[in-house]
Amino acid sequence: MAAEISLKGWIETDGTVCTAEEIACRLCEGTDWLTSCGGEFFLSWENGCARDQMGIVPGRCDAGVVMEKRVVTGHVRPKPPLLPLADAIETAVRLRSSEGVVAFSGGVDSALIAAIAGLPCVTVGIDGSHDLCHATSVAREIGLDHTCVTVSPEDVEDALKAVMKVIPRVTPVDASIAATLYFVAQWAGEIGYSRILAGQGADELFGGYSRYLDAADIERLFRDDFAGLALQGARDQAVAGLFGCLISCPFLDIRVVRAAEAIPAHTKVSGGIRKRPLRKVACSYMTRETACYEKKAMQYGSGIWKVIQQAARKNGYKNSVQGYMNQL
Repeated sequence: MAAEISLKGWIETDGTVCTAEEIACRLCEGTDWLTSCGGEFFLSWENGCARDQMGIVPGRCDAGVVMEKRVVTGHVRPKPPLLPLADAIETAVRLRSSEGVVAFSGGVDSALIAAIAGLPCVTVGIDGSHDLCHATSVAREIGLDHTCVTVSPEDVEDALKAVMKVIPRVTPVDASIAATLYFVAQWAGEIGYSRILAGQGADELFGGYSRYLDAADIERLFRDDFAGLALQGARDQAVAGLFGCLISCPFLDIRVVRAAEAIPAHTKVSGGIRKRPLRKVACSYMTRETACYEKKAMQYGSGIWKVIQQAARKNGYKNSVQGYMNQL
């Protein structure tokens, strides 16, 4: 008799997504097989639970563990073969493309995911913002099913109030990113999507931040930034959860992580160009100009950070966005 299970997300073995029926049947034979599973999941059954290695999907156990009767009985450590980066990314996106929408800013991260996935894409921003204009141009070039969502300054304040109640760390950066993602998740939830494919992890794996350009110890910087992804993920999932959605992260698939880690750190950022390996892959799906385009983070490109700054000044906080958020 198959076990009764509850599954958030999805589980795969050797590149094939498992059905709920398959998972329930295999649980009757034990849990050892879970330790080699990939995917993005929190799985629970009568006597236990398990969570994916990266901890992408929230759950009541630590990332990458199998628990039975409240005791850790195994660790989820899938070991797929080392693939060339292009193959790893294509596989990771394919596994996530059965449903959902792509959070699309027009930058190389989201553009590459969108080009491979073939899913609807959504861009949010203030009227006339850089992201709305640039993303529209890129979507037209690649041939994407693309929707723009224009938000007002009043919408931003409402979003801030909502996200600050659920995100684990309330800082100006975290809250502004969360507020931007709020509108993506709101649109996705209202349309009926439950999965949002996003480019999280690309900057930390390939050197997307400006600080990588002159890092004294670039290998250590990569390690430290990658370690900080768990808190970012908790923030993003908390916001998506407000609308019944989950964030899906192709770049954090173990295949992509392994492929990225196999590339020498100093070659990922060189000659003033960040994310060189990722841009090289992207050139197979879009023009070189689009693949190499340098854009700002979504809270800036969407115009939402500027609105937050203006609101802070309007409320008497000329030099303290944090003070404004504390007031809210």
